[in-house]
Amino acid sequence: MIATLLALVIAAPAHADTLVDNVNGITLDQQGKVVHFTGLVIDNDGKVKQLLDRKDKRPERPDFKEDGKGRTLIPGLIDAHGHVMGLGLSLMTLDLSETRSLDEALAAIRKYAAANPDMPWIIGRGWNQEKWGLGRFPTAADIDAVEAARPVWLERVDGHAGWANSAAMAAAKITAATKAPEGGRIEMAGGKPSGVFVDAAAALIDAARPKPLARDLDRAFLLAQAKLIEQGITAIADMGTTIEDWQAYRRAGDRRQLTVRILSYGHDVGDMALIAGPEPTPWLYDDRLRMVGVKLYLDGALGSRGAWLKAPYADAPGQKGLPLLTPAQLRNKMVRASMDRFQVAIHAIGDAANAEALDAIADLNADLPGERRWRIEHAQIVDPADIPRFKQLGVIASMQPIHQPSDRLMAEARLGPERLKGAYAWRSLENAGVRLAFGSDVPVESANPFPGIAAAISRTDVAGQPFGGWHPEEAVSRESALDGFTRTAAYAAFAEDRLGTLMPGMRADFLIVDSDPLLASPDEIRRMTPLETWIGGSRYYRKKGG
Repeated sequence: MIATLLALVIAAPAHADTLVDNVNGITLDQQGKVVHFTGLVIDNDGKVKQLLDRKDKRPERPDFKEDGKGRTLIPGLIDAHGHVMGLGLSLMTLDLSETRSLDEALAAIRKYAAANPDMPWIIGRGWNQEKWGLGRFPTAADIDAVEAARPVWLERVDGHAGWANSAAMAAAKITAATKAPEGGRIEMAGGKPSGVFVDAAAALIDAARPKPLARDLDRAFLLAQAKLIEQGITAIADMGTTIEDWQAYRRAGDRRQLTVRILSYGHDVGDMALIAGPEPTPWLYDDRLRMVGVKLYLDGALGSRGAWLKAPYADAPGQKGLPLLTPAQLRNKMVRASMDRFQVAIHAIGDAANAEALDAIADLNADLPGERRWRIEHAQIVDPADIPRFKQLGVIASMQPIHQPSDRLMAEARLGPERLKGAYAWRSLENAGVRLAFGSDVPVESANPFPGIAAAISRTDVAGQPFGGWHPEEAVSRESALDGFTRTAAYAAFAEDRLGTLMPGMRADFLIVDSDPLLASPDEIRRMTPLETWIGGSRYYRKKGG
């Protein structure tokens, strides 16, 4: 796939007056209203020149003409929250995301270790003890039973905990006396570390494992890019870009191998300043890359009980989760970024974390210059009393609809039924006037946006469960779901002047798909796949047989 993609990246020109005709065209305009068209004219800069209705005259001699054969054409979908290099590295390492039990995971570890005898460490991610029905965290002893000689380090599916074997803990010099850093937790068993390290404690193992080389990152990026384009993602907000990630993106751009558009948010203020310097970068590589802001982590994840809650977990009465920043640290980082006009995106999952993020924004709003467009990433569990504050403070809710069906049973266990009213509350936020930007959190979930759209409009999983939807009053309309993955996803990254719609003057990023998402059932949308992906007026993907 990489060789094919590289050939397309290098060879595919933008044509003067390309005509894509005979389509069921759908876009939103700048105000969010649905616009239908049957033909699309693209100029030689790869921008939309004209939308054509059935009665409109077509260009007589376009340089290139594509017959859409009556299929549906929609704007390229934008993932408002993902991890590009995390996706690429997950495609190169052990993937446990499809395992349904601890035994399946251990079998996968054994098989991977046998197939890669020269690797000094076994690295992977994707485990989820909730999906396994394990009732506990896994342990080092579990891994030791299948691979004891080499260090093994496996990130949880949400990236907020890691699972090590005894060899990995020995390599990191972890003992019973090791203290967890602030914002982290070491799971213990029998008075010694059990093998699971939550949030900031994962750095204790990360410091000991081999780091990817530049060539590894280059390969990871191309794998990620190919996967995103195949799934219909034409732009993605990269949440937590490191200097090493950025250099890989720059190398791809310099080699004319950068196709997907990356809206970058630095991994804390250190990487932000190192990469961009005194202000957000300009758009680079024909609007393919820009660092626009910074990602700040305020709490952990619900699955590892690191999400910071106002009241204790229903299934762990002594725990409320972990704030990863003090109030002073959070505000100092926000001021540091905002004074240099970087956009701030705050990871907040628990209701206490969301309340603290809103408090910090309220404290700073009056004193900071310019249009900030504060973002709260995930906003999964919000106290209903705090929902109106999003609108009052001008906060964008950057949410991932696919988390709701994935997390439903776990969220019920973690919170109890009486605390679910503000959980994954898309419609309540929308009704309060809050703008919703939608994404996937890839590689926590697949980057495939169509199951996310289906979840947003139905509140059901792949099996259509629960019947009628989980808290169906929080479902949004098809138009709102499309908006969240296009127009508002662009707005959320200060990119609405060039991305997110197919109105004249915008970048000609679009998909040809096999059905109309404004008419199809949730199950049909869930199964949709792009037949073609176009970026900047050139086709970079065509499904075999499509």
